[in-house]
Amino acid sequence: MNSQDSKAGKALSTRLDHRNPLVFDTHELGRRPGAMQRLTREIEAPGPPSAFGIEGVIGVPQGAPVELEIRLESVMEGVLVTGTARASAEGECVRCLEPLELELDADFQEMFSYPDADDRGRTAEPADDAEEDESRLYLEDGMFDLEPVLRDAVVLALPMQPVCQDDCPGLCSQCGVRLADDPDHHHDAVDIRWAALQGLAGTIQDGEKDEMSGAEAEAGVDEKQEK
Repeated sequence: MNSQDSKAGKALSTRLDHRNPLVFDTHELGRRPGAMQRLTREIEAPGPPSAFGIEGVIGVPQGAPVELEIRLESVMEGVLVTGTARASAEGECVRCLEPLELELDADFQEMFSYPDADDRGRTAEPADDAEEDESRLYLEDGMFDLEPVLRDAVVLALPMQPVCQDDCPGLCSQCGVRLADDPDHHHDAVDIRWAALQGLAGTIQDGEKDEMSGAEAEAGVDEKQEK
């Protein structure tokens, strides 16, 4: 089996379902270099394991609408897909732990090659060529699945450490109160170097009070005896 047959076999190892909203058909575009087609489509964000987001941090909720604007361009090697995905992402502020929502624009571009594309004219080292073949995406019966490309684009567009606002002060490190709700919140700082002395002073004061109470009690007994 030659290299072209191997690529074709790899491309046809799975079957794409044209009913999947993230599967696109390029037959109308044809294989005329320079031909172009623009598409708009609204899909629902998938859930695990193909969720659009960073688990436990932020992402597009399952079933949420995702608007796609896509341009298909026919080139010698295949179909160049360029587009933008727009959606609302939900997560949690890493500083104050409050829920947050942000509007997301994720741009993407990917080449989907023809299984029989002749790339023998390229100059590359064998190792580099093999690595490129592993990462290359192929058309299958004139169709392609945009899901892995779209998922990567959304994840890269999301903030790794989302915040509800740029100047969010976070939580009090001592009691956990949300500082944005109580700007004047503070705790009296105690110098640990004086803490032991303050404790000793309190002990002495308590001892003095006990001695005074004992003296007053003795004085009361003496007065009764004199009477």
